[in-house]
Amino acid sequence: MTTMTETASGLREFKMPDVGEGLTEAEILKWYVQPGDTVTDGQVVCEVETAKAAVELPIPYDGVVHELRFPEGTTVDVGQVIIAVDVGGGAAPVTPAAPAAQAEAPAPSQAPTVTAPTAPATAPAVPAAPSGEAGGTTAEPEPEGRKPVLVGYGVSVASTKRRPRRGVPAQQPEVAAAAAAVNSELNGHAAPAVPTARPLAKPPVRKLAKDLGVDLAAVTPSGPDGIITREDVHAAVAPAPASVQEPVVTAAPAAAAPVSAPAAAAIAAPAVSYDGVRETRVPVKGVRKAIAAAMVGSAFTAPHVTEFVTVDVTRTMKLVEELKRSDEYGMQGLRVNPLLLIAKALLVAIKRHPDVNASWDEANQEIVRKHYVNLGIAAATPRGLIVPNIKDAHAKTLPQLAEALGELVGTAREGRTSPAAMQGGTVTITNVGVFGVDTGTPILNPGESAILAVGSIKLQPWVHKGKVKPRQVTTLALSFDHRVVDGELGSKVLADVAAVLEQPKRLITWG
Repeated sequence: MTTMTETASGLREFKMPDVGEGLTEAEILKWYVQPGDTVTDGQVVCEVETAKAAVELPIPYDGVVHELRFPEGTTVDVGQVIIAVDVGGGAAPVTPAAPAAQAEAPAPSQAPTVTAPTAPATAPAVPAAPSGEAGGTTAEPEPEGRKPVLVGYGVSVASTKRRPRRGVPAQQPEVAAAAAAVNSELNGHAAPAVPTARPLAKPPVRKLAKDLGVDLAAVTPSGPDGIITREDVHAAVAPAPASVQEPVVTAAPAAAAPVSAPAAAAIAAPAVSYDGVRETRVPVKGVRKAIAAAMVGSAFTAPHVTEFVTVDVTRTMKLVEELKRSDEYGMQGLRVNPLLLIAKALLVAIKRHPDVNASWDEANQEIVRKHYVNLGIAAATPRGLIVPNIKDAHAKTLPQLAEALGELVGTAREGRTSPAAMQGGTVTITNVGVFGVDTGTPILNPGESAILAVGSIKLQPWVHKGKVKPRQVTTLALSFDHRVVDGELGSKVLADVAAVLEQPKRLITWG
């Protein structure tokens, strides 16, 4: 897919590229240029965040920025034009359009028109001008977004028509009106429109209405196609709050009118599902959106089994300190910590039990066994959890593994992990011990069959050589996909990891 087009006026339009495998959208985090700025081929013009990482986008030609099509914070589909550059020097720069939320906001002088009881003459002043008209140009219709294809979503309105019911005679208008008026008084609601047929409701809702003594003919439906919902029935039973509070509002003194009017509006307003004062709603997008989709897909697709083992890692901790101090092992200038030796222990266990390094292919009904290990390391970043991986970790020596691990962690903390670094993982380690947690039940990274959780390392009483002594102890947890890994195989892998950490000399004999 091409990422740029050229217009007749000498403007080149740069489109949002696909910066990762299969990504469909990205959020513009920051613009580094403004209309009128001169740009050169290869210059970074903006930073975008995809579902996998934050990426800087360079412009592929020289020219002057003519227009920025989207403000910062906007999520843009791949293939949409995000910036126009004048390569001929003829067009005047365009001031960036204000966000749609600002364009739709009414002027201060219009505020009373919205909240007042209103006369019909003021009604046309309420709608705000479309965002496209704020800049003095005609708004173009937005292209249709991707339609969801999940069951129960994306159905057109025309396809939800109900077949007319047979054998239900229509009520006489006079009888229906009288019945509606009586029931509305009993239920504490205004009389609904006169029904001409049997009210639409599902059997459970009809039973609920019968149990509560509510006549469905007097209930105002809120569901699609006029269907009465359970909430409608409960609303018919509950007393109307406005009628209870109305005497309090009307009896307020004139001096308190400015205070009582908003109070009355708040009382009469329908209840919301959250407290806007004590709660904050954060849009789900970017990395967080990808995490949610991946975790839900993994948790409800792969049958998870988690096993635990508590192990004495005192010798491993001594080896870590020795590697830090000595210059004999080629570890000078490298980051040496317990995670390094835990990663090496897991690689040794996979070498001894290679069948754990596999994935499930649902489409072909096959188990795919990997003859390489791309070791994922779960990393917490300001933008959320990411899992970059060390490519071909099985072939690396301990110094090479330490170097790769240091680069991976440093890049993740800076928010510069590339999408390629998060693709193709085969097994993952998550170190929850850094947060002081003993252990956990980790969820598999999609496409993998095993993940090892490492708890905090604490000084605890431990039986060592027949005596109770203070030892460095931790708890390991291994989650695996039971479609791929049987209990015996998972247990052996976890036991081998624990054995290496308890006696690091096994790295020589087993590795």
